[in-house]
Amino acid sequence: MPDHGTGTGPDQQPAAEESGRDRLRAALKSPVSRGQVTVGALLAVVGFASVVQVQSNDRDDNFDGARQQDLIVLLDSLAAASQRAENDIADLERARSSLRNDADNSNLALEQARLQADVLSVLAGTVPAVGPGVVVTVRDPTGGVGIDQLLNGLQELRDAGAEAIEINNTVRVVASTSLADGEGGVVVDDQQLAAPYTIEAIGDPHTLSQALDFTGGFTDEVEGESVGGAVEVSEVENVEVATVREPNEPEYAEPTGEE
Repeated sequence: MPDHGTGTGPDQQPAAEESGRDRLRAALKSPVSRGQVTVGALLAVVGFASVVQVQSNDRDDNFDGARQQDLIVLLDSLAAASQRAENDIADLERARSSLRNDADNSNLALEQARLQADVLSVLAGTVPAVGPGVVVTVRDPTGGVGIDQLLNGLQELRDAGAEAIEINNTVRVVASTSLADGEGGVVVDDQQLAAPYTIEAIGDPHTLSQALDFTGGFTDEVEGESVGGAVEVSEVENVEVATVREPNEPEYAEPTGEE
């Protein structure tokens, strides 16, 4: 008769295997508990720490087996590299300082050139000017004031340091200004002017005033009996010289290019 008991015959093994698969499948399908999540996280952390420790040990082993001479050579190479880096940094800092100095020098030279150009423009009469000075009024009731007297007055003002001079708010007086006698007055740079003549000059007011008032000077000459004119000099804090001249291009002279 066949055995109907619960022995361990061949027919029982498939059932046991099937039962194990069922239990694994059921475990995987069952809801995950908080404890299982915690255990899984701890296992992951432990695994990561183990990997890092192994890698660290591998790196340390690279130096553990090195000879003392090799380590000295390595340290020397690192020191040399560090020194080169410091030298490069120092070179860059010196280059930066040099560029800053060059920029400062260029700005200073440019500012000085601008100031010089402003001064020359005022002296050449190509720009308006304002500043302290004197206003000289020359009256000529007898018609005796001519180019001789005016030239002397202008020259005395220049010698006293006048930086800008204007006559009758019409003509800017510069180094090349010419005067000639005209009908009913004088001709200054081709401009017909008539008395009274108003000369405005920018400079030190007291110095300019004294330059016209010395014995035998401009005022004495104009007010003398032979001329019969009158001179009034006013020292003022603000003289405006508004007229300008167009710069003349030199026909023959050229700059040499030397500083």
